[in-house]
Amino acid sequence: MTPKLRKLVLTTHIVSTVGWLGATAAFLAVAMAAVSSRDERLTGSDFIAMKLIGWRVIVPFAVASLLTGLLQSLGTTWGLFRHYWVLLKFVLTVIGTGLLLLHMNLPSRLADLAGESGFALSHFHGQSVRILGDAGAAILLLIVNTALSVFKPRGLTPHGTRIRHQEEVSTGRANEARPEEPIAPQWVKAFVVSGLVTLLLFGLVFGHFSGGVGHHGR
Repeated sequence: MTPKLRKLVLTTHIVSTVGWLGATAAFLAVAMAAVSSRDERLTGSDFIAMKLIGWRVIVPFAVASLLTGLLQSLGTTWGLFRHYWVLLKFVLTVIGTGLLLLHMNLPSRLADLAGESGFALSHFHGQSVRILGDAGAAILLLIVNTALSVFKPRGLTPHGTRIRHQEEVSTGRANEARPEEPIAPQWVKAFVVSGLVTLLLFGLVFGHFSGGVGHHGR
């Protein structure tokens, strides 16, 4: 990309990512109000607000962040598969966007039910807690992505190592012998292991808590 186009894409990416984080924080605040409230009319309004914030603000920002991030990676020397931090950030963004589209079905359904005359708050308290947990997990994911963008931890993937070696050979700075496959940096291994453990603990603890609340509500 040309310098002007690169700056335009970067600006759009930053704005959309920050907007995604800010809108998710607002969504979390509304979800907290829905969980703590005992007023069925207020809780119904919270569900409607979450549906509007989700579909009209969070989803557009998430898609824009994903597309501009992909364009920025493919259109610059960073590449998409050369650096571990770029690849991990892209994977997390894809996962976050996919889960967002999947989990938006729940607040949308609750918002539609809130307008019905037979709406009972006690029947949906467990679902409210689930929405709250999903929003908290989304904010954590976005914070991790932001940290990766700021610190840009070192580490080339095997593909990135081969590309760099080819560039050095073409400029006469290295011989044509095939480079050794790099070992993943320790931070990558720690990141993956801690992420898997966090997902497992979150799923077990939150699943048990949500199920217990839902049973109590019934």
